[in-house]
Amino acid sequence: MVGNPENRRVAFFEEAVRAAGLPPARVVPWLQVLGGGAAFEPGETVRIDSPGENAAVERLLRGVDDLTRVEGSARWYAAFRTAADEVARAASAAGATTLTSPDDLAALFDKRLCHARLEAAGVAVPASPTSGPHGAQVRGWSDVRALMREHRMPRAFVKLAHGSSASGVLAVETAGPGRVRASTSVERDGEGQLFNSLRVRRYTTEQEVGALVDALAPDGLHIERWLPKASQRGRAADLRIVVVGGRATHAVVRTSLSPMTNLHLGGARGDLDEVRAAVSAVGGCWREALAMCERAAACFPGTLCVGVDLLPAAGWRRFAVGEVNAFGDLLPGLTGLPGSGAEGLDTYAAQVAAVLDRTRNDRAVTSP
Repeated sequence: MVGNPENRRVAFFEEAVRAAGLPPARVVPWLQVLGGGAAFEPGETVRIDSPGENAAVERLLRGVDDLTRVEGSARWYAAFRTAADEVARAASAAGATTLTSPDDLAALFDKRLCHARLEAAGVAVPASPTSGPHGAQVRGWSDVRALMREHRMPRAFVKLAHGSSASGVLAVETAGPGRVRASTSVERDGEGQLFNSLRVRRYTTEQEVGALVDALAPDGLHIERWLPKASQRGRAADLRIVVVGGRATHAVVRTSLSPMTNLHLGGARGDLDEVRAAVSAVGGCWREALAMCERAAACFPGTLCVGVDLLPAAGWRRFAVGEVNAFGDLLPGLTGLPGSGAEGLDTYAAQVAAVLDRTRNDRAVTSP
């Protein structure tokens, strides 16, 4: 496992390996990888996990000392891609296999490329003028304002192309010249530096919003139409669906009073049974919603597990995929959906089981 040894992600996966009766997982630290020391053994199965939440690793990837800083995501992306490519190369040379392909990671960590890949596969996504390698370039607020006007988007999400965990995301609303406001977790200090806060705040003047966008733009921006979400008990709601080995195995409802439903920003877990009932009440099909997530995951065939952000439209009749996350499985205490094959298993145990099933199937095919 490539990860940060002190991280809870590593601990959860190590526990899943132990519970399956397997030998202990061998952890290759990200610091070792970034120092050119990625080494693997023949026959190993290599899981690449998040390099986040480690100051020394962030310093190497992003060039900042403060984990709460927003800037540096473009540098992070370039360095992370290089490191992931090196892991894949070293694994292949040693006769090991990886559970995530570098090509998939390159798309998963560029929202413009991810959006285009989903759209090309017929997966419903919010409209975007910046999607794909030939999408519109955003150099600052004037470009954002012009694109929102041209594409008739009075409300849009402006996102860092390489951001995660809502870092650098602005939910922007416009209503005529000079009437602009944005909700975001980004705050700016007296020196103009940008920081992620655990509190969603609102900026209410075009000058404030424009200054934030101009500061974020050098790292690359992606724009999406802001789709009105369904609600649960008066709170905006969406879902994180984990797909393992092509099957939707886990689902969590996220609700919030702000446009961002991320749990670390004050979002709360909602009631999945209520969601299924609401979908059924309007003649919808919950299984079709899960199938949409499975189609989204299929756009990344070299990756065992992804977390799909599923956006229910107001009224629960339609769904769209907002994002697909390479490291979207950190959902402690959540067990598998009925009929998923992962009943009673958390997201990490489900991945271990999928690898074991794949190994058994491969042996059955190759045995005389």
